[in-house]
Amino acid sequence: MAPHSDLSPSETSVPARKAALRNEALARRDALRKEDRRIGSLQIAETVMTIEALAKVEIVGAFWPIRSEVDPRPLARLLFARGQRIALPKVTPNGLVFREWREGEALVAGRFGLSEPHDDLPPLDPTALLVPLAAYDRRGHRIGYGRGYYDQAIERLSRNGPVLTIGIAFSVQAVDTVPSEPHDQPLDHLVTEAGPVPLIRT
Repeated sequence: MAPHSDLSPSETSVPARKAALRNEALARRDALRKEDRRIGSLQIAETVMTIEALAKVEIVGAFWPIRSEVDPRPLARLLFARGQRIALPKVTPNGLVFREWREGEALVAGRFGLSEPHDDLPPLDPTALLVPLAAYDRRGHRIGYGRGYYDQAIERLSRNGPVLTIGIAFSVQAVDTVPSEPHDQPLDHLVTEAGPVPLIRT
C-alpha cells in the first residue's frame, strides 16, 4: 500500500491535505540516490516510448527537470531521434506558454528555478504533454507543485482537440488517494521506473 498522510479528511481542507501529501512524497523522492534517479529516468524514457498514441504526435510538450524530478531529457533525445518536435513551457502571468526547443539550444533562467526557451521563439500548442508531478494515485490524479499551471494548460490546450497527458514520476511518489478538486485533470498515462501504472477509472 502506498504511503499516506495521517491527516483525516474531516480535519483539514483539500488544499491542506494535498500540501501534506506533496511534502511527504517529495521527501521520499529527495531521499532517492542520484544514481537511482538517473537509471530510473532512463527506464521511464524507454517505457514512455512504447505508448502507441505518443508515436502519432508531432509536437510533444516536455519540461526541464528541477531538484529531484525525473529527468525527461533522455526521453526528449529519443523523441528527437524518432522525428518528433519538443516544446518547453514558460511561466507567464497567463499560465504556461510552450515554445519549440531543439536539442542543444540554450535556455534562459525563469521563475521558480526553471529553465525556459527564449521569448523570441514562436508559441506552439503541443498535442501531448509530459507532466511533472509531486504525487500520484492509481486513478491518474496528480498533485503538482500547488500553482495549477498544468491543470490550466491541459484545459486550454484541450479546447483545440484531445491532448495526450503522460505523467512521469518515481514509484516512491505514489499515495493512496489524491484529494481531487473540480479543476483537476486526470492523466491518460502514468509511468514510473517500474513501468506503466495500471490506472483505475471510476
